[in-house]
Amino acid sequence: MERTEVLDMMGELKLYGMKAAYDETLATALKRKHEPQRLVGDLLHAEIAEKQARSIKYQLTIAKLPLAKDIDDFTFKGAPINEALVRDLASGGFIAQQRNLVLVGGTGTGKTHLAIAIARSCIRAGSRGRFFTTVDLVNRLEAETRAGRQGRIADYLTRMDFLVLDELGAVKPTEWVWDTVSLILNTRYNDNRTTIITTNFDDQPAAGASGSMSPARASRAETLGDRIGERMRSRLHEMCRIITLDGTDFRQKFRSANFR
Repeated sequence: MERTEVLDMMGELKLYGMKAAYDETLATALKRKHEPQRLVGDLLHAEIAEKQARSIKYQLTIAKLPLAKDIDDFTFKGAPINEALVRDLASGGFIAQQRNLVLVGGTGTGKTHLAIAIARSCIRAGSRGRFFTTVDLVNRLEAETRAGRQGRIADYLTRMDFLVLDELGAVKPTEWVWDTVSLILNTRYNDNRTTIITTNFDDQPAAGASGSMSPARASRAETLGDRIGERMRSRLHEMCRIITLDGTDFRQKFRSANFR
C-alpha cells in the first residue's frame, strides 16, 4: 500500500495524530529495526497525545478564562504567598478531594492571576471548568430570568468539575440574585463540586477582630461584608479553605517600576 493511501485513510478516520507522526515514526522504526507491534504502539501513542492536546485546547476555550496566566508567570518573590501551597493547588488534588477555595486580597494582589493559573493547570490535568466574573454571572442570571429560562445556567454550572467565581462582592446585586448565587454554590458544595472564589472581603470581621486592623482595611471589610452579606460570608467560611493575599498591589508596583 502506498504512503499516500495510508495517510488518506488515517485522515478519513480522523486519526490526525497518527497521520502527523507517520513519516517520523516509520523512519525511526526502520532505522532501529523495531518490531511491527512497536511501530503500531508508537503510532497509537501519537494519536492519544494529539487527542489529549485537542481536548485540553477545547476545554480551555469553553472555560472562558479571560487571560492566559500560569503559575510560572507569577512573581512569588516578595509576596506574602505560600508558593508551595499554590503549586500544590495547581496539581488539582483539591478538586479530586472535592474541596473549595477562596482567595482573598485587595486590588492587584494577584488573586485573579492565581485563580486563572490554578484553573488552567487543573484543565490540563483533565478537569472541566468555567470562569465567571460575579458581574457577568449576575447579568446572565438576570437576563435568563427576563427570558423565562430560569435554571439553565445553574444546571450547566453544577455539571462543571470546578467553577471560578471572580470578584465576589464587587457589586451589590438584588436579594434574588444573592439567593440564586447562594443556591449555585450550595448545590455545588452538596454535590461535591469544587468552587474557586476570589474576593476583596476580609477574612476577619471589621469590628471586634483580634489584633490590630487599619481603618482602611476595617472600612473595606465592612463595606464588602455588607455587599456579600453575613449569611454568604458565614457560608464561605464553612465551605471553603480561605487564603489571604494581603500584600502589595503588584500592578501599581509594576507601573512604578516602569515609569520612574
